Amino acid sequence: MKIKGLFFLCIVMICSISLRAQDPAAPIFPKLGKSDTIRVASTNDNGVMIPWMQLNDVSIYAARIWKSPAEQAAYNRLRYNVLKVMPYALFAKRRYEQLEQDIARTPEKKEQKQLVKQCDKEIKDMFNREIKELTITQGQILTKLIDREVGRTTYDIVKQTKGGFAAFSYQIVARVVGHNLKSTYDPNEDRDIESIIRTSGFYQ
Repeated sequence: MKIKGLFFLCIVMICSISLRAQDPAAPIFPKLGKSDTIRVASTNDNGVMIPWMQLNDVSIYAARIWKSPAEQAAYNRLRYNVLKVMPYALFAKRRYEQLEQDIARTPEKKEQKQLVKQCDKEIKDMFNREIKELTITQGQILTKLIDREVGRTTYDIVKQTKGGFAAFSYQIVARVVGHNLKSTYDPNEDRDIESIIRTSGFYQ
């Protein structure tokens, strides 16, 4: 009885495979080779399964033609300054995002204040080590890049973490030395900075 049942099952499987092969609507999968071990997505295109994978965007930039040696020198100085301060902006982005995540997981106000205090200390330590050596131009670029990376101006960040009075006080000091903590980033107005960032490998 068991042999008959097994024989019947084999007949059904063979018939099923035969009918599927004759069905033009059945999807046709590509034959696998020896090295075809990577799983990818596929799309059914009129019965043919076409494998595909998403690739990263590729930006192509034309060679820039300079109007004068002075213009090229100015661009080179800008490039140097952007590359100098971009790591600080990325650090601020990562640290601020981490702070927001930590605060969201911490319901106690006292512990939240401790998290803000620790973040503030890390930023100050970095300032005392490196940022205080920046030029006025580099500081101006940094405030723009922080807005670009964090999505908020330096003034707004200080206001949220330290309060309105602290933000106002910091802004007064910044204005004295030629900075503006309320500086925002505009990819169109700051297209040279945007081009430098995009072509310098920060987002590869």
